[in-house]
Amino acid sequence: MAKRPSGPKKTLTAPNLAALGADRLAGLLMEVAGGDALWKRRLRMELAGEVGAADLALELDKRLTSLGDSRVRVSWRKRPELIRDLQSLRRMIVDRLAPLDARLAFDRMVSWFDLYPGLTARVKDPKGELGLLFDGATGELAALASALGPEGAAPVLSDALATRLSEWASWIGRGVGDLSPAVAAAVLAALTTDKPRPIGRLALVVRKLAERSGDLDAWISAIPDDDRTRPEVGSVMALRLAAAGRPGAARAALEASRTPTPEERWLNAEIAVLEAEGRATEADEARWMLFERTLSPDALRAAVARLPDFEDVVALDRAFAHAAGYFDPVKGLAFLMNWPALREAADMIETRAAELRGGHEDTALWAARLSARHPRAALILLRARARTLVRLGGDLDEEVVGLIHEAESLATLTGDDGHAAFVSGLRRDVGTGRLLRR
Repeated sequence: MAKRPSGPKKTLTAPNLAALGADRLAGLLMEVAGGDALWKRRLRMELAGEVGAADLALELDKRLTSLGDSRVRVSWRKRPELIRDLQSLRRMIVDRLAPLDARLAFDRMVSWFDLYPGLTARVKDPKGELGLLFDGATGELAALASALGPEGAAPVLSDALATRLSEWASWIGRGVGDLSPAVAAAVLAALTTDKPRPIGRLALVVRKLAERSGDLDAWISAIPDDDRTRPEVGSVMALRLAAAGRPGAARAALEASRTPTPEERWLNAEIAVLEAEGRATEADEARWMLFERTLSPDALRAAVARLPDFEDVVALDRAFAHAAGYFDPVKGLAFLMNWPALREAADMIETRAAELRGGHEDTALWAARLSARHPRAALILLRARARTLVRLGGDLDEEVVGLIHEAESLATLTGDDGHAAFVSGLRRDVGTGRLLRR
């Protein structure tokens, strides 16, 4: 019996194909390329790349020009072939030409992106695959620009933004994270030096470039005056200016966006500005006021961290008492459970049982956490959850039945004799719900 060949050698892998030898592989490639124009172009480009960067760039230019000049409409059946062609060109630019000549590669990549507007006019693309292909290449464009450097890349990118803003604003914005700070700064300077204040989409790009290059003033200048009065914008401006050691400008930005009832992010910015102004005591008072208003755990931690020993314990007791009496009992309970302050949470549940509803998605989880040491509080939560679900859904579904069984166990454990009345109330609510749905 013939010996059975080993499996791994038949697996389609690069090492196994290499074992066939150059002559055999060349013959196979010629067979494949004979009926496939894309393969022919790819192989010609590979051969040109072996000759040199200029030859490969010439081959790429031929195909880029052909695609750019074509007016033939592409049906949905032909779209996959076109996308493969574009992907092949992209890979040849990035993987083959870029290591040979950064300048030539970057220029071809820009030309590749400039194909997009013409393609969208003639390619049937209901799924948006073409747009995703170009959006997905923005990181590689930025990497090529960074490799080329500010002097070579910045003029080209700034010209693209100046003359073809509608597409290039999106691409540069997407790829700015992969752009070197030096190139970002050079493009930013080209767009803003001795130029009118940017507006619209250009302003968005300028802000992203300014962030990447660390130019706070350019970032601020690109924010419209009307937007600066919005608390969500003014608070971010104030935070950045405070972090940059510019408390006067930070205060001005903050006050320009003040409202009668500031939101939490604005209040957080005010604390940062107070710190930058050297008003530490007022900053601590603001932290406490922020906690009292919002139950922000971060604000409380920051306030307590600045207190000496023993005073922090008193402050926490005060904070827990405030949360237990908070106007929104569910939010107060959520704070105590998540801190965690389970004893205080259990006391609150028993004290404010009539106010609690079981609509919070973590109610059953809270009950499970409390059941071992605070079973009465856990029982209250389980019953509240079951009542809420029945009133919302109107049936004793699997979750409600499970809550009933858990509540029965806790009722037995705590000596609570109200379980039968609780179940009867649920059944009554179920009946009422069914009548309402008729």
